[in-house]
Amino acid sequence: MGNVHRRTFLQGAVATMGGVVVGGSLQTLLAEAAAAKPPTGPLGPVPDARDGIVRLWLPPGFSYQSFHDTDGPPVVLPDGTTLPGRHDGMAAFAGPDGNVWLVRNHEINGPGAAFGPSSPGPDDAPYDAMAQGGTTTSLVSPSGEVSDAFTSLNGTQMNCSGGRMPWGSWISCEETVNGPDVGADFTGVSNVPLQQRHGFIFEVPAGGKSERQPVTSAGRFAHEAAAYSPDEGFVYLTEDNFGFPSGLYRYIPPSNPMSAGGLENGGALQMLRVVGTPNAHLEATQTNGAAYPVDWVDIDDPDPTFPYTPGEPAPTTNNDAIKFVGDQGRAQGAAHFSRLEGAVFAKGEIFFTSTQGGGAAETGPDTVGGYGNGAGQIWSYNPRTQVLTCRYQSLSTTNLELPDNVTARNNRGSIVICEDGPGDNYIRGLTADATLFDIALNRLRRNAPPNAPRFGEEFAGATFSPDGHTLFVNIQAAQAVTFAVWGPWGRLGV
Repeated sequence: MGNVHRRTFLQGAVATMGGVVVGGSLQTLLAEAAAAKPPTGPLGPVPDARDGIVRLWLPPGFSYQSFHDTDGPPVVLPDGTTLPGRHDGMAAFAGPDGNVWLVRNHEINGPGAAFGPSSPGPDDAPYDAMAQGGTTTSLVSPSGEVSDAFTSLNGTQMNCSGGRMPWGSWISCEETVNGPDVGADFTGVSNVPLQQRHGFIFEVPAGGKSERQPVTSAGRFAHEAAAYSPDEGFVYLTEDNFGFPSGLYRYIPPSNPMSAGGLENGGALQMLRVVGTPNAHLEATQTNGAAYPVDWVDIDDPDPTFPYTPGEPAPTTNNDAIKFVGDQGRAQGAAHFSRLEGAVFAKGEIFFTSTQGGGAAETGPDTVGGYGNGAGQIWSYNPRTQVLTCRYQSLSTTNLELPDNVTARNNRGSIVICEDGPGDNYIRGLTADATLFDIALNRLRRNAPPNAPRFGEEFAGATFSPDGHTLFVNIQAAQAVTFAVWGPWGRLGV
């Protein structure tokens, strides 16, 4: 997520690293194309129902209302929490009286006092009193009116994306490995003040509060998103390791979460490998429909602690720590991806994005421009056939630029993709026949004069209400905002 200023992009075409079409995946892709519907018209300016200001361009027939806008006076929630910015990954659950519970990440880095309610109770104690990230939960109407909101997880760091779980929880993911046992990250800020290790996933129940206990067996790495496969009872996890190869992981819990009512610790972590191609460079150029048979390698030490002396800078560098788990998989041939971000289970598969995938294969770490030389890829993995398929590769930044969070309204329509580029940012739809279309365009401006444009700020956290009526989505920025968007989704093929 974010950090556009750290990126540089290499342009130019390279030779294709082709896959093989196996298991009927491409045939299924093409067969589904008949169900896809084109968009119904060009995007145009639509006034915000909150105050009449144009903040989004949408297709004909669509409306929206913004809320929890932090570009102005502090927003104080009913429990006394001062709402943090950096609204990021998010999930929607059925609430009382036709309302929706929204559980929303706040991707805040760096040591500092944890946010929380003004009069905290025993269930409000932060995981780490010196970490500033977490989640807030809001009860909202389908058109974006907020009736309640509170802190549901605090004391975590860099809560980027995560995943909606069908047993009624949000999995919130830390995109960092900071801790007192690890040296400073890319910000250069010391980790000495931190009281806990970070780099984990946390469960937040819909409408309730997290127990603030990390699922450490699911790995300590730069987590991004989570998606649950009901066929297996496994949780698939993406990794956004900015300067190094990223991996696709799966967590096998000790018991099925649907039976246990939650995601238990103590399971096994595995990493994806392409059969017959050790360390396959999947960050390199692909063709749409290229498919790979895969298997999985075990991660023996998913939860490392590094030696350190309390109160002193740790000797283990952040770069060494952030690739420690992934290096275990790559030593066994696990595949290289570029910056895996959003993930969603739809149409029987795990769809996920590779933000800088495509272009020339990387020859080593790239801690300045980011690992990956392309404009982005969309992948899917079929748990039943164990086949990985490249569903879409962007040919240029004018086509699809740096895909990030993804969601789906149902199992029939298009995949919905949030862009995270330095220029104009769109929400786009991807049909089953690999056709892109536009759903929304960021036309946000500062609320105060001179009302400077904020078009380069990313969409994040796209999630549909359980009935499919409303798309809730954030602008992830220090001055963040959430939108409720509704309209004739079926006419878009969403």
